[in-house]
Amino acid sequence: MESSKARRAALRKLLAGGQASTQLELCRLLAERGHTATQSTVSRDLKLLGAIRMPREDGETVYHLRPHIPVGFPADMVVSVEANEVAAIVRTRIGRAQAVGHELDALQLPLVLGTLAGDDTVLVLPRSVAQMPELVRTLRQLAQLV
Repeated sequence: MESSKARRAALRKLLAGGQASTQLELCRLLAERGHTATQSTVSRDLKLLGAIRMPREDGETVYHLRPHIPVGFPADMVVSVEANEVAAIVRTRIGRAQAVGHELDALQLPLVLGTLAGDDTVLVLPRSVAQMPELVRTLRQLAQLV
């Protein structure tokens, strides 16, 4: 199984170069670099990375990263992500929960209703409990735990 971290790193490089105008084109460029990805996987990764479409000088619209949007947390900040039916808990290193909570708030994820951070724990409430599996998956990706 391919590492999602490696695929996302390759995607970040492609986005930094503004080389693709469609998700299928990104799939092809990733495949050329040895990373297999479906259009739906690329779509999820683009959302997670905060990618946007912007016009180039020649007028073609291409995917780019938004420089001011965080794309995850440093690998040493988050220890685990757990959830029950109504809430997710992000466990962090001591003293890191406020920073993680702030980054989550800055992302303005549509899945997140709100966060509450302590010293080493962030409570994350989903907008809908039906979205809990997707929220947990997104939090684990942001925390680089997958």
